Amino acid sequence: MTLHTLTTSAISRKANPTLFVAPLLKRIKKESKQEFDEMQQAFELMGWGILPDELKIEIFEDVRFMVQELKGYYSSCDPHVKRRRETVHFWVSSFQDGVCTLEAAIKALKVKSL
Repeated sequence: MTLHTLTTSAISRKANPTLFVAPLLKRIKKESKQEFDEMQQAFELMGWGILPDELKIEIFEDVRFMVQELKGYYSSCDPHVKRRRETVHFWVSSFQDGVCTLEAAIKALKVKSL
């Protein structure tokens, strides 16, 4: 009887996926829009609003975690996090000052996968 219930539930979900998917997609779109607006504001407040999108994409996670820490979600005293933040600030400033090219900054800030 349980097997039949699982099968019926799976079939009914396949028959009308819109009932499940549409609200989920709307929520994802809304949350994505809010996160995008928040990140744009964070970049503006840091003086990084006019950075090229390629560089913003490379440091997106760093800025996102900086914002989360400022909101009080957690506190990071890790020396590796501190060093990464210093690296981000150094390369972004170097790019803004014209000391290095966009490609050099992106290459230096790229996180190497394990």
